Amino acid sequence: TGAKAAPERFVMLVAGLWLAGRLAVCLAGMLPAAVVAAVDLAFLPVLAAKVLTQLMARPKAQNMMFLLLITMTWIGNLLVHLEWMGLADTEWQGLRGGLLAICAMIAVLGGRITPAFTRNAMLRAGIDETRMPVSHRWLDLPGSVLPVLLALVVLVGAPDALSGTLAVLAGLFAAARLTGWRALALPGEPIVWALHLGYGLLALGLAVWGLALLGLGSELGALHILGIGAIGGMTLAVMSRASLGHSGRALIAPLPVAIAYGLIPVAVALRWAGSAFPASFYLPGMIGAGLVWCLAFALYLGALGPIFFAPRPDGGAA
Repeated sequence: TGAKAAPERFVMLVAGLWLAGRLAVCLAGMLPAAVVAAVDLAFLPVLAAKVLTQLMARPKAQNMMFLLLITMTWIGNLLVHLEWMGLADTEWQGLRGGLLAICAMIAVLGGRITPAFTRNAMLRAGIDETRMPVSHRWLDLPGSVLPVLLALVVLVGAPDALSGTLAVLAGLFAAARLTGWRALALPGEPIVWALHLGYGLLALGLAVWGLALLGLGSELGALHILGIGAIGGMTLAVMSRASLGHSGRALIAPLPVAIAYGLIPVAVALRWAGSAFPASFYLPGMIGAGLVWCLAFALYLGALGPIFFAPRPDGGAA
């Protein structure tokens, strides 16, 4: 947008608010439900207000919609807390809707950066321009709109038949978009194919979750494809890329980070299997998935954490 970047003290503030919310939820059995709600719900409004001030420097509809998506995520969180406070029966509705609102962010933003970053990397590799990623408006528009609509109908408590149908359509359009983005063009660059992997898990998760609502398969397993795989995987892919790029380093994933990318689908498979197979595998699948997922982010932190406190190689500002 050309606006001045958020200062470090603001980043520390919102990080502190986010952490306070996590601690409040962890201590929910010891704190009044209203206190837990107040602390946990504080983070997103502060973040949204700052995003608004940044976007007002150069407002564009495709960017302003992120305020809607943040608001939808916050509403999902609110619905959970309303039930925890004994005021409504909306916890499951809020969990679904909030998760899907974040997935909608991935569909919109991931749909922009995945082909764009792939193209940039292919150009750097000297690949002929006739083989560049291809996007089609007839796929991009419904591929962005359907996930947002899906999150909205879930938040308002629409019937499962409608939500399931929209989810399957959203997943199919996401998969169709992905086929034109040249996912296999750069197999030796994990920082590129990790974006495709995250978006692919989004497509798979939406379709499988929709089928589960229509009576085919485990809904819990499908939700974990979205949470562990799409959200966790795309977060890891973008976070590692931003860590390197914004610290003035080459966009080359260190080996531990590349391994972390590959661990995400392993965690997805374990957690899905824990829901889909006999009950005897539930606990091993759940614990195994959690350990593998945590290992992935521990590898990221160990490899890239030190650069947060190190000077830029070019001597510029972070």
